Amino acid sequence: MADLDASRPDLARTPVPPLRLSLQGRAAGALVAAMAAAGAGTALLVPGAGLGGAAAIAGLGLGGLVMLRGLATGYPHRRFGLANAITLSRAAGVTVLAAAVFAMPGDAATRWALTALALVILALDGLDGWAARRSGLASRFGARFDVEVDTAFALVLALLVWQSGVAGPWVVALGLFRPAFLVAGRLWPPLAAPLPEAWWRKTVCVIQIGALIALISPVMPPAPAPGLALAVLVLLLASFARDILWLARAARD
Repeated sequence: MADLDASRPDLARTPVPPLRLSLQGRAAGALVAAMAAAGAGTALLVPGAGLGGAAAIAGLGLGGLVMLRGLATGYPHRRFGLANAITLSRAAGVTVLAAAVFAMPGDAATRWALTALALVILALDGLDGWAARRSGLASRFGARFDVEVDTAFALVLALLVWQSGVAGPWVVALGLFRPAFLVAGRLWPPLAAPLPEAWWRKTVCVIQIGALIALISPVMPPAPAPGLALAVLVLLLASFARDILWLARAARD
C-alpha cells in the first residue's frame, strides 16, 4: 500500500479532511448521552422504578426525536450550543424525577437526593437563556425547548407531591395549566398567538416550581402543605387568566 501511494504523489499530498459532525449528529449524540445519564441517575436514585423508569427514559427519547425535528425545521444556527445542551441536561434530570413517580421513595435520604436534583434543575433554568444570548445562539426553538422542559418539570413535581401524600389528587392541577392552555389553543386559535415577554410570568413560574420542590422535600410539615399548594393554584389561575384576557383583547383588535 505504501508503494501504491508513492506511485501517486498527487494523492499523497492531498490532505484528509477532518470528520465534522452535522448539527443533527451532534444533537443526536447529546440526546444519547442525556438518556444514558438519565438511566444512570434512575438506577442510582430510584432503583425500584422498574418498567416505570424505563418508560420515563423512553419518553425522553421520544421528546428528543421531537427536538431533532425542531432543529431541522426551525433552528437558524449551525451549532447545537451550550444552551441547548443545558436544557437537554435538565430534561434528563426531569426524567429521573419522573421515574420516581412510579416508585416514590419513603426514606428521607432518597427524598433529599431528589429534592437536591430538583433544585439543580431549577438553578440551571436561568443558565440556558444566558448561555444562548452570550454565544449568539438565541432562537425561538431554544426558548420553546426551555418552556416545554419547564412544563414537564412542573407536571412531574406535581405528581410527586401527590404521591408523597401531603396533598390530595387536586394538587396535580399545579402541573396541568400549560398543557391545558395548549389544548385550549387548538380549540380556540387566538389562545395560540404569541404572548409578549413579561417578568411577572417568569416570576410566577419560579414560585410554582419552588413551591412544588418545597412540597416534596422532607422538611415540609404536613399541616401547611395543602395551604401552600392552594395558594400557588390561585396564583396560577390569576396568571393564566391575565394572559387569556390579553389574547382575547388582541384577537378583537
